[in-house]
Amino acid sequence: MKTLRWGLLAAGGIARTFASGLQQTDTGEALAVASRDADKAAKLAGEFDIPRHYGSYDELLADPDVDAVYISPVHPVHAEWAIKAADAGKHILCEKPMAINLPDVDTIIAAARRNDVFLMEAFMYRCNPQTAELVRLIRDGAIGEVRLIDAVFSFHAGYNLESRILNPALGGGGIMDVGCYTVSMARLIAGAALGRDIAEPVSVSGEGHLGAESKVDEWAAALLRFEGDIVAKLATGVQLGQDNRVAIYGSEGSIRVPDPWFCNGREPGKCTIQLNSKGESREIVLDVPKGIYAIEADTVAAHIDARQAPAPAMSWADSLGNAAALDRWREAIGLEYPCEAVEAYSHTLDSRPLEVRSPVAMEYGTVDGIAKQISRIVMGTMIPRNIAHATSMYDDFYAHGGNCFDTAYLYGRGKSETLLGQWIRNRGLREEVTVIVKGGHTPHCYPEAILRQFHESLERMQTDYTDIYFLHRDNPDIPVGEFVDLLSGLKDQGKIRVFGGSNWTIARFEEAGEYAASNGKTPFTVLSNHFSLARMVKGMWDDTCVGSSDPESREWHRSKNVPCFAWSSQARGFFVPGLATPDRKDDALLVRTYYAEDNFERQKRCFELAREKDVHPVTIALAYVLAQDMPLWAMIGPANLTEAADSYRALTMPLTPEQVAWLNLEEQVGRGRSSAATMRRERSAP
Repeated sequence: MKTLRWGLLAAGGIARTFASGLQQTDTGEALAVASRDADKAAKLAGEFDIPRHYGSYDELLADPDVDAVYISPVHPVHAEWAIKAADAGKHILCEKPMAINLPDVDTIIAAARRNDVFLMEAFMYRCNPQTAELVRLIRDGAIGEVRLIDAVFSFHAGYNLESRILNPALGGGGIMDVGCYTVSMARLIAGAALGRDIAEPVSVSGEGHLGAESKVDEWAAALLRFEGDIVAKLATGVQLGQDNRVAIYGSEGSIRVPDPWFCNGREPGKCTIQLNSKGESREIVLDVPKGIYAIEADTVAAHIDARQAPAPAMSWADSLGNAAALDRWREAIGLEYPCEAVEAYSHTLDSRPLEVRSPVAMEYGTVDGIAKQISRIVMGTMIPRNIAHATSMYDDFYAHGGNCFDTAYLYGRGKSETLLGQWIRNRGLREEVTVIVKGGHTPHCYPEAILRQFHESLERMQTDYTDIYFLHRDNPDIPVGEFVDLLSGLKDQGKIRVFGGSNWTIARFEEAGEYAASNGKTPFTVLSNHFSLARMVKGMWDDTCVGSSDPESREWHRSKNVPCFAWSSQARGFFVPGLATPDRKDDALLVRTYYAEDNFERQKRCFELAREKDVHPVTIALAYVLAQDMPLWAMIGPANLTEAADSYRALTMPLTPEQVAWLNLEEQVGRGRSSAATMRRERSAP
């Protein structure tokens, strides 16, 4: 095994501990240490005979001889330096918590994936033989069915409001410092009980004490419920000494782990697990030949090529799940850090300028009336739940060349528009991005309500105009001329660049055009209807939903050159394996919208082509939409960066006309790309 040359990014107490652990390994050596205090770096280097020391983290990352970095500064800057380390091509062991919240963890993992480097969150106990033995006992049914998990990690620190333990600016408090261990243990044990690597809680509730001066959780507790009615009760604190332990109770006995977090400690030693099974008690004693931090370093070295370590060490999915549960615990007690405030996201997570990454695979098109090129993938804004999530998704989309965003008055009761507007303001990108606003959804589809919603939408987004405006629904009881008069007037005022209808029939769209031509008004010029590989059998929510996937509609868009901004372009999960099957009926919306024999045949073919090309089926589903011979833009709504990455792969996987026809069960191949369509396949930024 190649010896890893480690760089220690920070020179605090835990870095000193890890440096000591490296001295017990045959797989790694400390080559360099960096601190913002050059004297601290030099002192640690001298203590452990580390050859190189730097007065900045950037210098260490620029060292070509450093293979892997151990990241251990204060919690809020983990994300910045983990991303920079990944971009520098370094393998990463990042101290827990990997980042302050789930979106930031997702961004770190995306950077590791993009740069093809190893990444692991440093829960050292997860790498220890004691934890592996504990998992084995649970899986073997040593105590029958697991019913209750009791985990505690708590201590009483000195009351120094400037220390990282109690300072909110440094991510202080018990939950993030040591409560994260208890969450990770509960998820591991519940997973073992359910026959998996990990399990995610179906509910999280919590209570805690926020210090009057510190403003962080000085002690806290949580209840987690998992499938199978497995319950975990967790306790933590930094101003409260408790009996640190893990106890697991099952239908046929119990397990107690006296020292679950540090196991045998920093040196070789013994670990003890106390097992009471079917009325008989015994101690399981493990001889561990290395200290816990040495084992952690060895785990990294052993799995470098796989880029992740297997369970019970922390995988990427494990870190994401832990962060999600910690977010819910903190939310339950009302703890938000200064680094999570809206204004804190005025810069990127890695503190570098936001740029479009090269090479650019994004495709662009043009719409008459809008001077900008518009990315053919349009980012939906319904999913992000806070500024951290929105920033993670939108920064990544922009870096991939995306510049068009779809929002609506009713999404998130206004939160979607507010978050998008704040992100655009934070990044100073209003003139570079294309913003779609929708309003007038049933039952508010009449001129007075539309006008009120329109102005409220602009106020939420902190802008004085929108590039594209869609009436979210039609109202046949309103003469079409009233809609044309209203929107044409707003265009004349400079509030709208172009407008049209979402879920409007072609007949009603053309009627609006005839009215505009007869009365000297601006006509509807764009549509936003359903379009995907899966045929919309019934309207997704109701009969007011309109699609443009049928051959007649496609021919109309092609011949009239009317742009279609397709919603549900990936069929809302119909092409996610296992989510939609003929015998699975738990998602009533999927059943109503897509369950039909021809759609399941399309799904089968999509899965087959995805296997052939070694991509996720949603990649093929989106590639199908992008390959259409009509002016078409695809709206997507990924929940995280992994889902987004699967979508962006469609840009580098163009389908042939034969593949497009085969996927859609068509016997005849299409005629090729229309000369009237304004799609472009250039691989350059707009």
